[in-house]
Amino acid sequence: MKSKTPDFPAPLDAEKRKATPPDVCYPVDQLKVAPLELYFRARKNFELVESLEVPAREAREARTFEIPAGHFFRIVCVDGPQVGDLNLWQAENLQERFYSGKTRALHGTHLSTGDRFWSGFPYLRPLATITANTLDWYGFDEFGAGVHDVIGTRCDPYTSFLLNQTQYHHCCHSNLIRSLAQKTGLSKAEIEADVHDVLNVFMCTGFLQDTHQYFMKASPVRSGDYLEFFAEVHLLGALSACPGGDCGSEHSSDSSTCYSLRVEHYRPTNDELTKVGWSSPSINGYDRTHGMGN
Repeated sequence: MKSKTPDFPAPLDAEKRKATPPDVCYPVDQLKVAPLELYFRARKNFELVESLEVPAREAREARTFEIPAGHFFRIVCVDGPQVGDLNLWQAENLQERFYSGKTRALHGTHLSTGDRFWSGFPYLRPLATITANTLDWYGFDEFGAGVHDVIGTRCDPYTSFLLNQTQYHHCCHSNLIRSLAQKTGLSKAEIEADVHDVLNVFMCTGFLQDTHQYFMKASPVRSGDYLEFFAEVHLLGALSACPGGDCGSEHSSDSSTCYSLRVEHYRPTNDELTKVGWSSPSINGYDRTHGMGN
């Protein structure tokens, strides 16, 4: 926390230093833009392959799902306002997983149509691209809050114990561990490091203007809203319905009203991707010598 009363006096040129204008850390002018028009054409008349329910908190479970490269999937709000925590991996290599920090650095704190989900080092390539967001009308509100954030990490039992000395086993981190362990056959100890910082689907968040602390407020999502993705690679996903429900008050407890979510897998029915020779992005071209030679 920043002290309201600094321990050290401001220098004579303090205001001049503060007045220095900001620069974007990672200008994306040279970043290859997602070919959305192609994806929109490929999406036309696509067909539903599978629909998977992600149960509400009472079921104590997350769900895993696979999406082939070149297919689409949606996360759908079904019965009432509900936040979900999403993990993504390259299906054949769990070491290649969603890197929320770099995604945030490239696209900002909250994601929408055209933004991409970048994998971690040494791969650093798009895993998925958002192709539709029914909450894009929300933008940023008077509190500076937006929807679908890559700020928060996921609710977890360690922070819950740190702050409240409670043993809560049904937060999103634990739900994702159980789901991934069941999918892979690995133990919870083996799999825990593969569960990573999430996309907070439908969550409405920001930073307080006085203390700059991370805050949440009731999600504006309603039944029928969805976030749609194009799979740039063969994906393994895991989604947990957050025990905080719409995250309007708290998250790591059983006190909030919760609803299920749905994952819908769609397959293109046309040859738009084939006609242009679409293929999954290559992994990052850096030679990985790190200045040490071969």
